[in-house]
Amino acid sequence: MALGWTLHGNGKTLGPDDVVAPGERLSWGRTIGLGMQHVVAMFGATFVFPVVMGLNPQLAIMMSGFATLCFLVALRGRVPSYLGSSASFVGGAVAIHRLGGTPQDISGAVLISGLVLALIGLFIHLVGAAALTAVLPPVVTGAVVMLIGFNLAPVVAKIYWPQDQGVAFTVMIAVIAMSVGLRGFFGRVSIALALVFGYVLSAILDKVTGPITAFNAATQTIDTHLRVNWSAVETAPWFGFPPATDAATGVVGWHLPHFSLTYALIVLPAVIALVAENVGHVKAVAEMTGADLDDLMGKAIMTDGLTSVAATAVGGAPTTTYAENIGVMAATRIYSTAAYFVAALTAIAFGFSPKFGAVVSATPGGVLGGITVVLYGMIGLLGAKIWKENHVDFSTPLNLVPVAAGIIIAIGDVTLTIGPTQVAGVSMGAFTLTGISLGTIVTVATYHLARALAPADMIARADGAGMIMTRPGLDDVEELGLDHNHGHRQTRTSPPVS
Repeated sequence: MALGWTLHGNGKTLGPDDVVAPGERLSWGRTIGLGMQHVVAMFGATFVFPVVMGLNPQLAIMMSGFATLCFLVALRGRVPSYLGSSASFVGGAVAIHRLGGTPQDISGAVLISGLVLALIGLFIHLVGAAALTAVLPPVVTGAVVMLIGFNLAPVVAKIYWPQDQGVAFTVMIAVIAMSVGLRGFFGRVSIALALVFGYVLSAILDKVTGPITAFNAATQTIDTHLRVNWSAVETAPWFGFPPATDAATGVVGWHLPHFSLTYALIVLPAVIALVAENVGHVKAVAEMTGADLDDLMGKAIMTDGLTSVAATAVGGAPTTTYAENIGVMAATRIYSTAAYFVAALTAIAFGFSPKFGAVVSATPGGVLGGITVVLYGMIGLLGAKIWKENHVDFSTPLNLVPVAAGIIIAIGDVTLTIGPTQVAGVSMGAFTLTGISLGTIVTVATYHLARALAPADMIARADGAGMIMTRPGLDDVEELGLDHNHGHRQTRTSPPVS
């Protein structure tokens, strides 16, 4: 369809069995309300992930709106979806920080990954997804998702948790309690609620008990400081563009990317998770709407890659299709892309408030410790979910051995240094593979090596469960943390049961 919507019925009333198609809309008042609901659904994760990655949340919100508009236009409104900040690159971004990298380095590395994702999308568009599944079967995809999450464990232990152990532990309990105890809307935003709870708790403790003596991420030393520092909030204007990144003052905002092959290889494995996730999201939307969207599978992945390129080119967070917004559609059975246009424009408007961005950026480290100890673990366990849903058989060495090696390399942050050496008489510096990138290379390469060496009966047993690209992707962490009902992963067209 071309962009433009026909009015569904009278635009005001819906029968119990009515479904609003992507090319339809309700009255503009109701459409705006639905757009606001989509903003709420994506908001928590879209500003939490940039904070954890060390990027500007205000810019991330703005660019998520821009990316969504591009996605809707590129796919001619046939795939209703919101593109929020991607969790897939959190592990790589944190690893770059640990190696002394800057926000510019993160942007450059993720931009390259966005280009690779776009090329993969073009490949799928031309030859179909079956060829890709042969290269990245569920056993490999699940392992890559798992090693990305579990590689982050030292970040919690060494950076966030030591900043305020008491607050971190309390927020962790709050995340767990809210994720399973809240219903409906509040269950969807449980991680965001836990962040607000920890923020307020930290401010109260500053007033009641005074400064804390602990590790300070800003100074990288143990000193005495307040948990909540709003100096940047007080000086930030209410309206305006996000600030420019300034290393001297520690301000992170918009900036141009800096490219490094070493850092690019660190974040590149996340592309595998994004491919699986995007394929799953398009399939889920197709099943809900009853439309055949197979011809758009590759184009959706390619557009996702290009919007990530656009976002990171100015220092924003990479983007991806969001499971929470698919959940909103599953619950309402309203698939109108008009509501997504409203949500995108609203997000862009939020992006013009530097004060909002400063408030989010001032989140205390102890609060992030409590959130990330759960969040990173959930990312890792989503790999196990991929294995389970595809019935991966680990009784055969063909699946067990390559995966075991890759995961341990990532968890232990094992490094492999190559060089220095000379190529055609030119001296080349040392090249290092570490953690996520090395673990992914080992998993993918040794799996196919093992498959080439394995006897036919072992291959037959390993393939017995089928080799199907599954829906779960790395950003389904929002499903586990922000949606109590888990309704957005159901493909039925009736609302999920609370």
